[in-house]
Amino acid sequence: MTEPLTVTFPAGFLWGAATSAYQIEGAVREDGRTPSIWDTFSHTPGKTAGGETGDIAVDHYHRYRDDVALMAELGLGSYRFSVSWSRVQPTGRGPAVQVGLDFYRRLTDELLTAGIKPAITLYHWDLPQELEDAGGWPERDTAYRFAEYAGIVGEALGDRVEHWITLNEPWCSAFLGYGSGVHAPGRTDPAATLRAAHHLNLAHGLGTSALRSVMPARNRLAISLNSSVVRPLSQDPADLAAVRKIDDLANGVFHGPILHGAYPPSLFAATASVTDWSYVLDGDLAAVHQPLDALGLNYYTPALVSAAAGAAGGPRADGHGSSTHSPWPGADDVTFHQTPGERTEMGWTIDPTGLHELIMRYSREAPGLALYITENGAAYDDKPDPDGTVHDPERIAYLHGHLAAVRRAITDGADVRGYYLWSLMDNFEWAYGYGKRFGAVYVDYATLARTPKASAHWYAEAARTGTLPPARPAAA
Repeated sequence: MTEPLTVTFPAGFLWGAATSAYQIEGAVREDGRTPSIWDTFSHTPGKTAGGETGDIAVDHYHRYRDDVALMAELGLGSYRFSVSWSRVQPTGRGPAVQVGLDFYRRLTDELLTAGIKPAITLYHWDLPQELEDAGGWPERDTAYRFAEYAGIVGEALGDRVEHWITLNEPWCSAFLGYGSGVHAPGRTDPAATLRAAHHLNLAHGLGTSALRSVMPARNRLAISLNSSVVRPLSQDPADLAAVRKIDDLANGVFHGPILHGAYPPSLFAATASVTDWSYVLDGDLAAVHQPLDALGLNYYTPALVSAAAGAAGGPRADGHGSSTHSPWPGADDVTFHQTPGERTEMGWTIDPTGLHELIMRYSREAPGLALYITENGAAYDDKPDPDGTVHDPERIAYLHGHLAAVRRAITDGADVRGYYLWSLMDNFEWAYGYGKRFGAVYVDYATLARTPKASAHWYAEAARTGTLPPARPAAA
């Protein structure tokens, strides 16, 4: 197999890795933390593989210093982590628990001492259970509670952290949490799904304003969207209409108001039988449409759709879990198809062209806005060799292909400033429990020992040199 031409990134390109609080921290009952919706969901029989939970996860709460030292050894320029809302505000409202904030202060200081830029995500799906008991994201008040929380964390850490993300993948929070029910809180209500989407948008806007009111002007604010690359099965007009419908539900429902100050009219038409959108109040869209400094894009695999009555419960663009309930309100006339090609352990097709397509789309959607790939990676069935080393050539090939796609987009004029590998280490993979390994660092779940995989060393070389090392075939 002939190696591709040398792929070199511009000077200053940010090489990072990402995690989320519930997936790695553990310590779920320590220092005043109360349950989030994911604590409740994972402790509900039948909701996660093997009944596994994030109670201990990989114990990052107690091992963060060692983990930061490992990041430094790997030459990471930035670490994207999320804050556990219920660790900071146990009831989702009122004053902060300082001991909870202190953990993130310590983590931030440790990163800065190691020369690693912290990037904070305020919300990665772990709503305090008390707020869900009050109605959760379908309720307008939750957006106001998020703004209060954002201000608290921004005031505590804004002097040291320059990179901020309000929400991670609000599509998953709304459509998987309240539509298909495969994510916490596990509800299956199409109308609540769209209400949740709007209130997540409002939370982003109000949270952005709250952050700007308490932080230095130099700080950079963003949101991370898992926008789908939606392709038609054919050029038949009905299939193209199916693409339009799913594109509105996957993408336009968020980037419309966030980037352009309006929902797509076609979204309203497609969902008229589900909701009347009367919860979009005067002033909401202006509140959502706040200036951003950057946009985060998360990408794993494209979607392939066609028009076919009554089949919307098939495979989904996100690939997370399975359910008899569709996450797509108003799209019962759309079918999802498995895209061709090699797949990861998640069953997701490997297609770097989708990442290039996504980047170029958002270069057009948001001209002048810096882009970051805030998640991209792959799960494989990694196992250590007898000598303890972990070879994962498939992941190296995956990363090479997707990073090369990022570089092509930069060549094509996209302003991509950085890339965050998902994930730094193996962790709790939501409803899949611990069965899917996305990490560049192998975690022995019995001992919690960390071992960098071959892909971690490959990525470290890329970060050090700014040039992608060769990717060799998996069979080599």
